[in-house]
Amino acid sequence: MFNPRFMRRAILVCALWLSVLTAAQTPQASPHAGAPHSVRTPAQSELLWEKLDATVQQVNRDLNGTVGVAIMDLTDGHMLLLNPDAIFTQASSIKVAVLAELYRQQQESEQGGAGKAKLTDLYTVNASDIVADSFIMAGLTPGITRVTNRDLATFMVAVSDNSATNVLIDRVGMDNVNAMLISLGLTHTRLQRKMMDIKAAQAGRENLSTPREMMTLFADLYQLKLLNKPLSDDLFKVLSTPKPSDIPRLIPDDVVVANKPGELAGVRNDVGIVFVPNRPFVIVVMTAYLKREPDGNDAIATIAAAAYSYFDRVGRSSEYGRIVNERNSH
Repeated sequence: MFNPRFMRRAILVCALWLSVLTAAQTPQASPHAGAPHSVRTPAQSELLWEKLDATVQQVNRDLNGTVGVAIMDLTDGHMLLLNPDAIFTQASSIKVAVLAELYRQQQESEQGGAGKAKLTDLYTVNASDIVADSFIMAGLTPGITRVTNRDLATFMVAVSDNSATNVLIDRVGMDNVNAMLISLGLTHTRLQRKMMDIKAAQAGRENLSTPREMMTLFADLYQLKLLNKPLSDDLFKVLSTPKPSDIPRLIPDDVVVANKPGELAGVRNDVGIVFVPNRPFVIVVMTAYLKREPDGNDAIATIAAAAYSYFDRVGRSSEYGRIVNERNSH
């Protein structure tokens, strides 16, 4: 006689045995098998980059003031950004824009453009042009000493001579400087007054930029988006004139640094390119609201030293972090 309960039990037993046999024939995943495709193992350089970012974050936490940072790897475009779009007063760092416009006009003059400032144009020192913090111009003989625009540019960069800067602003035109910045898509970087124009400063006309935009200006110069190679090289040669500043302070002396610092009460900035062999990078550090201004200087130097350490090691290493050079090639 048919027994339904027995039949259900027999089917259940058969199903159980079938599942056991199937499992025995199915290859099992090795405990040492690779990770799923959705999980990516970070490269060694990424792990080192995280340490650089941690240093920047720690400096930000420790600084009694505000800070903005923009670092760009000129090899692959990788960026580290902290408050990149905050607008900071530039102090003398805005002189990079004046320098860039001078060289842009030199390039136009070489291409046949009329009425453009040239690097070789002569200027006769005029006593009425002298303003405060003009360490070279104030020592020259008015009415007699003649210098070129390139000489004025060197004074502007090497000792941040304000009179030389103001003469160059007159010669290239403030509106032209700003038009050049607009052409590069820089919407917040503006030259709005001459150096030591106290009335303009009191009226709120400051020279401004952001970490991201100043980084972009340097990257564009390096990538020849504004100037041809000979003029770009000469511009960086002027910017690399040794000067008291914070980016190179903790970096080995034999590394070329093309930079321009700037300082005002409560403000410390430094912007430029560090030409690490095999791995040059842009670095921009801007600070404001400083309770102690030397702390701003130290913050810039600390971040620059950490960035140099990263780019130097990556530039000398394999993708797995082994340093490959003459000293460690075995």
